Amino acid sequence: MKIDLTDTTASKINKALVKGRRAIGTPAVGMVLTLVIVTDEENAYDALKAASDASHEHPSRMLVVIRRVSRSPRDRTQSRLDAEVRVGADAGTGETVVLRLHGEVVDHAQSVVLPLLLPDAPVVVWWPVNAPLDPAGDPLGALAQRRVTDTYACEQPVRELTARAAAYTPGDTDLSWTRITPWRSMLAAALDQVTCKVQSVEVEGEEFNPSCELLAMWLADRLDVPVRRSLSSGPGLTAVRMETDCGPVVLDRPDGSLATLSIQGQPKRAVALKRRDTAELIAEELRRLDPDDTYASALRYGVERLRTGGRAPAGAAPTAAAGDGPAKGDTRAEAVPAPVESAAKAPAAQATEEAPVKKAGAT
Repeated sequence: MKIDLTDTTASKINKALVKGRRAIGTPAVGMVLTLVIVTDEENAYDALKAASDASHEHPSRMLVVIRRVSRSPRDRTQSRLDAEVRVGADAGTGETVVLRLHGEVVDHAQSVVLPLLLPDAPVVVWWPVNAPLDPAGDPLGALAQRRVTDTYACEQPVRELTARAAAYTPGDTDLSWTRITPWRSMLAAALDQVTCKVQSVEVEGEEFNPSCELLAMWLADRLDVPVRRSLSSGPGLTAVRMETDCGPVVLDRPDGSLATLSIQGQPKRAVALKRRDTAELIAEELRRLDPDDTYASALRYGVERLRTGGRAPAGAAPTAAAGDGPAKGDTRAEAVPAPVESAAKAPAAQATEEAPVKKAGAT
């Protein structure tokens, strides 16, 4: 069921939601959170489709905030709120309200969203594109317990990691980090099977892919060994090679779906490591609403420190690691400065991986 409201208010939208629930015979509210999606008209459909798919696991009220660009100075001074209310089969397993803001109300989106939040339920804000540099400082981000961005959607995604680290607030997360969850799990499981000391690591993947940098920073932070970033044609992450005093441990995925795990003295094993779509990534992020200390520690390790082989840049204060290491059996080795390939320098353009919303997949 869809209800279109033109030049409306938050009060009328709430009444339309109640009317819609009664019309389909479900007056009770059975949703567990409010998901606020801040996007533009171009990416709204794909973001809403991904969120609707994720709502089958996390029934939620989805508020899609679209800031419309005014065509003339007169339009910019005239505030108007248009809304599309969806309930029932048109809204997945929850409720959806598409909010289109015109004029001066564009700068006060939080005043429109606040009356529509579910009472006593967590709030998650997701920026599929054009995320603010400081999500927690954004008026909409200040309403949320979790703030989800996607560094891959930026023009210079690797440089963006530095800005994210400087502005990090507990509750921030990034889909570029979510994409490497299967890689981190597989590498941790691999190191659980050996009792060797890791001496160095190489992370291979596409250029301008922030997930590759985040995985490299996580390994450098947790293992305290030199990590080298090398380039490949993709797709996404293609290989991680760990040199140990017992022989190499290699996780290689050349085709984006099936990987091969090689451990010295053991037979090679094929493992499923497919690239996931945006709906799966959002569903994973909605499973936890507490701060991700491991992400914070890896992010604060820093891209520049990664490039200098573990040495902190001049004038930078060292950051403490948080969380458990990737494996019970690994032993920290003393870091030896190692240069990073020059091709891994800050990007000037974006690579040809999937679009962040329309075809975004896991690394």
